[in-house]
Amino acid sequence: MPSFDVVSEIDRHESQNAVDQSNRELERRYDFKGSDASFELKDKEIILTANDEFQTDQMKPILEACLIKRGIKIECVEYSDPKGAGKQVKVTATMKAGIDKDLSRIMVKMVKDSGSKVTTAIQGETIRVTGKKRDDLQEVMALWRASPEIVQPLQFKNFKD
Repeated sequence: MPSFDVVSEIDRHESQNAVDQSNRELERRYDFKGSDASFELKDKEIILTANDEFQTDQMKPILEACLIKRGIKIECVEYSDPKGAGKQVKVTATMKAGIDKDLSRIMVKMVKDSGSKVTTAIQGETIRVTGKKRDDLQEVMALWRASPEIVQPLQFKNFKD
């Protein structure tokens, strides 16, 4: 029986490339000359460091543009409140990865409501979809891609025929 797994991952290599590109963009920008503004990637967090809160607000669109160019959805990025004052202000941009329980329940309910002849099983942060025909599985993929409720990037992996 054909099956596949649905996961939500962020490519670490592409996110590192986006951070490097953002740092190069900061070096070119006139309004950031002489400031200690920078981006730094730590695991699934990007730390924006600048001299004041206004500069961190100016850095967010730079980061988002570079993430979009690298194929990373900005809907999965959440910004924290600015921390620090005076010489350095830090904002943490957390990239959400993995399908949490609430989203997985919504996704399974969407499949059941659509009437597709597939079975779904929640396995931690992944969802396994199994059906008799490959076309049924592709309908489920199209359903999830077209859904406005799902803002996280989805990858369909481990496809078996």
